[in-house]
Amino acid sequence: MAVDLTYPEHVQALVAKTEEFVREHVLPVEDAHNGDITAAGGDDLRVKLQQAAKDAGVFAPHAPVEYGGHGLGMVDRAPVFEAAGYSLFGPIALNIAAPDEGNVHMLAHIASPEQKEQFLAPLAHGDVRSGFAMTEPAPGAGSDPNALTTRAEKVPGGWKINGRKYFITGADGAGFFIIMARTSGEPGQRGGATMFLAPADTPGLTVGRHIDTIDRAMIGGHCEVFFEDLFVPDSAVLGEVDQGFAYAQVRLGPARMTHVMRWLGAARRGHDIAVARVAEREGFGGKLGDLGMIQKMVADNEIDIAATRALLTQACWELDQGSHASNSTSIAKTFAAEAVFRIVDRSMQMCGGLGVSADLPVARLAREVRPFRIYDGPSEVHRWAIAKRAVGAAKKAAAAKESRA
Repeated sequence: MAVDLTYPEHVQALVAKTEEFVREHVLPVEDAHNGDITAAGGDDLRVKLQQAAKDAGVFAPHAPVEYGGHGLGMVDRAPVFEAAGYSLFGPIALNIAAPDEGNVHMLAHIASPEQKEQFLAPLAHGDVRSGFAMTEPAPGAGSDPNALTTRAEKVPGGWKINGRKYFITGADGAGFFIIMARTSGEPGQRGGATMFLAPADTPGLTVGRHIDTIDRAMIGGHCEVFFEDLFVPDSAVLGEVDQGFAYAQVRLGPARMTHVMRWLGAARRGHDIAVARVAEREGFGGKLGDLGMIQKMVADNEIDIAATRALLTQACWELDQGSHASNSTSIAKTFAAEAVFRIVDRSMQMCGGLGVSADLPVARLAREVRPFRIYDGPSEVHRWAIAKRAVGAAKKAAAAKESRA
């Protein structure tokens, strides 16, 4: 069977246009503000960059065509998202930053026609931002979603939600939230969650403090969000009652892979800067790039970039085939989160003193990519899941062999 690893012409053209757009319109803004989106203007800047992306024909590569996007599948998104991620502000400009990109994907697959009109259309067009409210402070849901404590109780005409979320990316300034709340069972039990849609100005919904983190390029920050007798109508249920965890898989696997795409672009930028520097920098009687220790770092970066792309392609292909690709996305996410940091860290080392300064963007890239080993599931949780599947398969095979004996 032939394996074709080339991209269609329209995807290649979109990649080229995205690279040009990021280079000419986005990188200068990021550099001027050291990658701090709030200092650069927050939502005012977002609106300007997104209009420029629309004018350049590169806006919303992932969104359905009927909502103004390019309608790309997961495999075809990869090089476009990587090109956008070359700048920390690139995903914001193309409307493919977290959590909006993942929410567009999920709403397109799950929302009712009325919900798509009210929530998906403005989000895909960049008229609003959104939040995905699942994570809670301990002992609530974090890496273990079954610990969900936020509860929705059925009342006449709808639901009343009470609970506290935290680390909700993009919450400050979001136009609406997708809220994960328990509708049956108790914390620690599997299942029993439901997703609800709520405009940000709904009484009983309050966005609290920003949690101060090392990253600075996530628009809207990472915030606490409170629900106090928040009433939502029955029409606000996204999908079916008690099926929230199952629906979350529609979002989580693809969202992990789009994170890989974006951060790979950032890592490649750090690598490009480092390689250009060591190719020209004189030291110890020659170019730094001619020294064996430097060449090892360059080669290891090239290997990590190539391996990340290969694992990403496999996982995205499975997702495009309709699979949840749970194992492949866990493998790709875990490897990439660590590889991306290694790439940026080596790049910083190759640049020496400048690498830890604001004179080059490498230090800010390190600041942004380090949390990826925690966001969308810590590496340790993914390793546990990967091992659990492998051991479970071995046990099943052994039992089947014994039953045949």
